[in-house]
Amino acid sequence: MISQLSWKIGGQQGEGVESTDRIFSTALNRLGYYLYGYRHFSSRIKGGHTNNKIRISTKPIRAISDDLDILVAFDQETIDLNAHELRNGGVVVADAKFNPTLPEGIADVRLFPVPITQIAEDLGTSLFKNMAASGASWALLGLPLEIFEKAVEEEFGRKGAAIVEKNVEAVRRGAQSILDQAGGPLKEFELEPSDGQAKLFMIGNEAIGLGAVAGGCRFMPAYPITPASEVMEYLIKKLPKLGGTVIQTEDEISAVTMAIGANYGGVRSLTASAGPGLSLMMEGIGLAGMTETPVVIVNTMRGGPSTGLPTKQEQSDVNAMIYGTHGEIPKIVIAPSTVEECFYDTIESFNLAEEYQCPVILITDLQLSLGKQTAEGIDFKNVEIRRGKLATEELPALEDNKLFKRYEFTEDGISPRVVPGMKYGIHHVTGVEHDQEGRPSESPINRKKMMDKRMGKMSKLRIQNPIHYKTNHENPDIIIVGMSSTGGTIDEARERMEAEGIKTAHMTVRQIHPFPTEEVAERVKQAKTVVVMENNATGQLADQIKLHVGNGEKIKNLLKYDGTPFIPSEVHKACKELI
Repeated sequence: MISQLSWKIGGQQGEGVESTDRIFSTALNRLGYYLYGYRHFSSRIKGGHTNNKIRISTKPIRAISDDLDILVAFDQETIDLNAHELRNGGVVVADAKFNPTLPEGIADVRLFPVPITQIAEDLGTSLFKNMAASGASWALLGLPLEIFEKAVEEEFGRKGAAIVEKNVEAVRRGAQSILDQAGGPLKEFELEPSDGQAKLFMIGNEAIGLGAVAGGCRFMPAYPITPASEVMEYLIKKLPKLGGTVIQTEDEISAVTMAIGANYGGVRSLTASAGPGLSLMMEGIGLAGMTETPVVIVNTMRGGPSTGLPTKQEQSDVNAMIYGTHGEIPKIVIAPSTVEECFYDTIESFNLAEEYQCPVILITDLQLSLGKQTAEGIDFKNVEIRRGKLATEELPALEDNKLFKRYEFTEDGISPRVVPGMKYGIHHVTGVEHDQEGRPSESPINRKKMMDKRMGKMSKLRIQNPIHYKTNHENPDIIIVGMSSTGGTIDEARERMEAEGIKTAHMTVRQIHPFPTEEVAERVKQAKTVVVMENNATGQLADQIKLHVGNGEKIKNLLKYDGTPFIPSEVHKACKELI
């Protein structure tokens, strides 16, 4: 028996690859296996190669596998593009319709042509071919077919019993076809039993949406954009049940300003976008900083610049999120590194936005946003709502011709906040510089005091666990540093290096801005070499470490910006070369 296995399905976009993957992985999740997925898809609705890769394990996993055990192919292009990942002894399950062949140089791989299209057409439509294909690959694993059939029923139940039965029949025929060829399930692919425990299985965007609901968000204005749209789609289903709403705006400028307006009115609101949308939001984010209005913005990083690679992995928005606005404003940038942190950090983003009265940007990358994976349990008992200095009791009466001091100078730089309509809470709000009551002011003395007030309130900010740090050594040979989705990949590379006698450590930076200088500096000074791995061309995270911590002579870049995530073997090899 084996403890883990990697499975991939590929074909043309729009022919059922996504639904096949969803049902296959759902069935495995029902059995209690840990899963980690990655979607490779084209930036168009239909056509172009797409594939989904799932790693299945009896233990928690956080990274894409280096190789591949089973490839399910709807066309020859899928085999040509992905067969190089197959390990010795791997299997290709392909539609017999296109007369599949293995590329030159691919040895010790078994090819099973299955009449996938024919099975589907015999049942009435080619739409059933994805079920025939998934039934065939499921059968190779020797797993209970009834579990898979149950997942099919859940997927298609709303379409009626007849459709469910035809899909189930397609699964059975696909399974029987390959079992006839292979002589039964393949023993080398027999998975060890899972723990059988029910587990959450979601993408990061869904976890962000769930966190928003749990954190008290009741309004989301947004404009659809890959890879952020699933946050909006999730909340469209959930918020109306809780008295909230989602509005699809005409553009991202409208989205951010509506979110700012809602928060000014006392309603927790967020918007979500990706690089191009965030560029349009920058003036609005500056308005939130100047008026000290809380707002939460989710940025799901993708390939840039311009339209760039809309459906591919990249981490190149770090500088934009820190420095993007004109002028200087207080701002918080947080980068969750797991699905669970996507949930908890979304809640904390709302708390911080209200406590510090400023924009909070939650950044993820495409892999974390869209990669479906097993999540360790989420504990709703840990959810805490903190609204900062928002007034909830009756305010003292105002003197004649006086306004409420919304921007009052205080010791911690954070002023009392009210919502519109509160008696004696009337004040002026403007995007130009202003005095304590919000009235426009160009006084040099006032300007300096207001800037010091706004910027000073961030000086001691620390989120819970601004960094994650793992090591078994007091003075490691190498610290590998990453952010967002790279943690699991780093850990697997470290395991291989430790087995070779290299002393390693792993640091994930979660608080991007204000930078956690002391925490990072303490770890950097302990290592001989610091390798910062990130999906961009210029080493933006590494530059932040050099800027705030120094030690530039020991910091080395490990960069990848071809649109694909790091895999453990790449990190292992590169780090050995860098030390």
